Amino acid sequence: MNTFNRIIALLLWLILLIGVGVVAVLPLRTVRAVQSYLGEWETHLLSAAEIDATNFLVGQIAVGVVGLLIFGFLISLTVFAGRRQGVRIRTAQGSSAELDTTSISRRLTWHLDQMSEVISVVPLISARGGAVNIKLEIETAPDIDVPMKTDEVVAATREIIEQDMGLKLGKLDVHVRYAPFDPEWVQ
Repeated sequence: MNTFNRIIALLLWLILLIGVGVVAVLPLRTVRAVQSYLGEWETHLLSAAEIDATNFLVGQIAVGVVGLLIFGFLISLTVFAGRRQGVRIRTAQGSSAELDTTSISRRLTWHLDQMSEVISVVPLISARGGAVNIKLEIETAPDIDVPMKTDEVVAATREIIEQDMGLKLGKLDVHVRYAPFDPEWVQ
Protein backbone atom coordinates (compact mmCIF):
# COMPACT_ATOMS: atom_id res chain seq x y z
CA MET A 1 0.00 0.00 0.00
CA ASN A 2 2.92 2.32 0.68
CA THR A 3 4.04 2.18 -2.97
CA PHE A 4 0.49 2.81 -4.17
CA ASN A 5 0.18 5.84 -1.85
CA ARG A 6 3.47 7.24 -3.11
CA ILE A 7 2.45 6.86 -6.75
CA ILE A 8 -0.92 8.54 -6.17
CA ALA A 9 0.68 11.35 -4.16
CA LEU A 10 3.32 11.86 -6.87
CA LEU A 11 0.66 12.04 -9.59
CA LEU A 12 -1.42 14.52 -7.59
CA TRP A 13 1.59 16.74 -6.91
CA LEU A 14 2.58 16.67 -10.60
CA ILE A 15 -0.96 17.61 -11.67
CA LEU A 16 -1.02 20.46 -9.14
CA LEU A 17 2.43 21.63 -10.26
CA ILE A 18 1.36 21.68 -13.91
CA GLY A 19 -1.90 23.44 -13.01
CA VAL A 20 -0.15 26.15 -10.99
CA GLY A 21 2.42 26.58 -13.76
CA VAL A 22 -0.29 27.05 -16.40
CA VAL A 23 -2.20 29.50 -14.18
CA ALA A 24 1.00 31.44 -13.48
CA VAL A 25 1.95 31.71 -17.17
CA LEU A 26 -1.53 32.21 -18.69
CA PRO A 27 -3.86 33.37 -15.91
CA LEU A 28 -6.56 35.09 -18.00
CA ARG A 29 -6.67 32.43 -20.68
CA THR A 30 -6.90 29.73 -17.97
CA VAL A 31 -9.81 31.48 -16.25
CA ARG A 32 -11.65 31.84 -19.58
CA ALA A 33 -11.05 28.18 -20.44
CA VAL A 34 -12.29 27.01 -17.04
CA GLN A 35 -15.38 29.22 -17.35
CA SER A 36 -16.06 27.83 -20.83
CA TYR A 37 -15.72 24.19 -19.70
CA LEU A 38 -17.90 24.80 -16.64
CA GLY A 39 -20.52 26.49 -18.82
CA GLU A 40 -20.58 23.54 -21.22
CA TRP A 41 -20.76 21.10 -18.32
CA GLU A 42 -23.62 23.07 -16.77
CA THR A 43 -25.53 23.01 -20.08
CA HIS A 44 -24.99 19.27 -20.42
CA LEU A 45 -26.12 18.57 -16.82
CA LEU A 46 -29.21 20.79 -17.19
CA SER A 47 -30.24 19.02 -20.40
CA ALA A 48 -29.70 15.60 -18.79
CA ALA A 49 -31.80 16.64 -15.78
CA GLU A 50 -34.60 17.93 -18.05
CA ILE A 51 -34.67 14.76 -20.16
CA ASP A 52 -35.10 12.37 -17.20
CA ALA A 53 -34.97 13.75 -13.67
CA THR A 54 -35.16 10.29 -12.07
CA ASN A 55 -32.14 8.93 -13.96
CA PHE A 56 -30.27 12.14 -13.20
CA LEU A 57 -30.96 11.70 -9.46
CA VAL A 58 -29.91 8.03 -9.62
CA GLY A 59 -26.70 9.12 -11.37
CA GLN A 60 -26.01 11.70 -8.67
CA ILE A 61 -26.50 9.12 -5.93
CA ALA A 62 -24.35 6.56 -7.77
CA VAL A 63 -21.48 9.04 -8.24
CA GLY A 64 -21.69 10.04 -4.58
CA VAL A 65 -21.76 6.47 -3.29
CA VAL A 66 -18.93 5.29 -5.57
CA GLY A 67 -16.82 8.31 -4.61
CA LEU A 68 -17.52 7.73 -0.94
CA LEU A 69 -16.59 4.04 -1.20
CA ILE A 70 -13.38 4.59 -3.17
CA PHE A 71 -12.08 7.55 -1.18
CA GLY A 72 -13.31 6.14 2.13
CA PHE A 73 -11.43 2.91 1.43
CA LEU A 74 -8.24 4.77 0.46
CA ILE A 75 -8.45 7.02 3.52
CA SER A 76 -9.03 4.04 5.81
CA LEU A 77 -6.00 2.27 4.33
CA THR A 78 -3.90 5.36 4.85
CA VAL A 79 -5.04 5.91 8.43
CA PHE A 80 -5.43 2.38 9.76
CA ALA A 81 -3.01 0.27 7.71
CA GLY A 82 0.23 0.83 9.58
CA ARG A 83 3.31 -1.27 9.40
CA ARG A 84 3.12 -4.33 11.61
CA GLN A 85 5.29 -3.89 14.66
CA GLY A 86 5.94 -7.57 15.15
CA VAL A 87 6.88 -10.84 13.50
CA ARG A 88 4.95 -14.05 14.04
CA ILE A 89 7.08 -16.91 15.42
CA ARG A 90 6.02 -20.56 15.26
CA THR A 91 7.62 -23.06 17.57
CA ALA A 92 8.31 -26.75 16.96
CA GLN A 93 5.43 -27.68 19.28
CA GLY A 94 2.96 -25.68 17.18
CA SER A 95 2.48 -22.65 19.40
CA SER A 96 3.09 -19.13 18.16
CA ALA A 97 4.01 -15.71 19.45
CA GLU A 98 4.61 -12.27 18.05
CA LEU A 99 8.05 -10.75 18.57
CA ASP A 100 8.22 -6.96 18.54
CA THR A 101 10.58 -5.43 15.94
CA THR A 102 12.00 -3.14 18.63
CA SER A 103 13.10 -6.21 20.60
CA ILE A 104 14.75 -7.63 17.50
CA SER A 105 16.53 -4.33 16.98
CA ARG A 106 17.77 -4.20 20.59
CA ARG A 107 19.08 -7.74 20.50
CA LEU A 108 20.90 -7.22 17.19
CA THR A 109 22.41 -3.97 18.45
CA TRP A 110 23.66 -5.60 21.62
CA HIS A 111 25.23 -8.60 19.85
CA LEU A 112 26.78 -6.67 16.96
CA ASP A 113 28.17 -3.97 19.26
CA GLN A 114 30.19 -6.74 20.96
CA MET A 115 32.11 -7.39 17.73
CA SER A 116 35.65 -6.06 17.50
CA GLU A 117 36.15 -2.84 15.54
CA VAL A 118 32.39 -2.13 15.45
CA ILE A 119 31.73 1.24 17.07
CA SER A 120 27.98 1.54 16.65
CA VAL A 121 25.09 -0.36 15.05
CA VAL A 122 21.68 0.99 14.09
CA PRO A 123 19.37 -1.75 12.78
CA LEU A 124 16.17 -0.83 10.96
CA ILE A 125 13.78 -3.78 11.18
CA SER A 126 10.62 -4.32 9.16
CA ALA A 127 8.32 -7.31 9.12
CA ARG A 128 7.37 -8.66 5.70
CA GLY A 129 5.03 -11.59 5.91
CA GLY A 130 6.76 -14.20 8.05
CA ALA A 131 10.23 -12.81 7.37
CA VAL A 132 12.27 -9.96 8.80
CA ASN A 133 13.93 -7.40 6.53
CA ILE A 134 16.94 -5.72 8.11
CA LYS A 135 18.97 -2.67 7.18
CA LEU A 136 22.11 -2.27 9.27
CA GLU A 137 23.91 1.05 9.60
CA ILE A 138 27.33 0.19 11.02
CA GLU A 139 30.12 2.53 12.06
CA THR A 140 33.50 0.84 12.22
CA ALA A 141 37.09 1.64 12.99
CA PRO A 142 38.72 3.45 10.05
CA ASP A 143 41.32 0.78 9.36
CA ILE A 144 39.21 -2.37 8.92
CA ASP A 145 38.93 -4.69 5.95
CA VAL A 146 35.37 -3.89 4.79
CA PRO A 147 34.58 -7.13 2.87
CA MET A 148 35.80 -9.30 5.75
CA LYS A 149 33.91 -7.26 8.39
CA THR A 150 30.76 -7.23 6.23
CA ASP A 151 30.88 -11.03 5.91
CA GLU A 152 31.38 -11.31 9.68
CA VAL A 153 28.41 -8.99 10.38
CA VAL A 154 26.16 -10.83 7.88
CA ALA A 155 27.06 -14.23 9.38
CA ALA A 156 26.46 -12.98 12.93
CA THR A 157 23.16 -11.36 11.96
CA ARG A 158 21.98 -14.51 10.20
CA GLU A 159 22.90 -16.63 13.24
CA ILE A 160 21.15 -14.28 15.69
CA ILE A 161 17.98 -13.95 13.60
CA GLU A 162 17.58 -17.49 12.29
CA GLN A 163 19.14 -19.71 14.95
CA ASP A 164 18.85 -17.77 18.21
CA MET A 165 15.52 -16.03 17.60
CA GLY A 166 13.88 -18.58 15.29
CA LEU A 167 12.91 -16.00 12.66
CA LYS A 168 13.18 -16.11 8.89
CA LEU A 169 15.64 -13.56 7.52
CA GLY A 170 14.35 -11.76 4.44
CA LYS A 171 16.39 -8.99 2.88
CA LEU A 172 19.59 -7.88 4.64
CA ASP A 173 21.30 -4.61 3.68
CA VAL A 174 24.55 -3.64 5.40
CA HIS A 175 25.79 -0.06 5.16
CA VAL A 176 29.29 0.42 6.55
CA ARG A 177 30.62 3.84 7.53
CA TYR A 178 34.12 4.51 8.81
CA ALA A 179 34.60 6.48 11.98
CA PRO A 180 36.85 9.53 11.49
CA PHE A 181 40.57 9.02 12.04
CA ASP A 182 41.78 10.13 15.44
CA PRO A 183 44.67 12.61 14.97
CA GLU A 184 46.73 10.59 17.48
CA TRP A 185 46.57 7.53 15.17
CA VAL A 186 48.08 9.35 12.18
CA GLN A 187 51.49 9.91 13.87
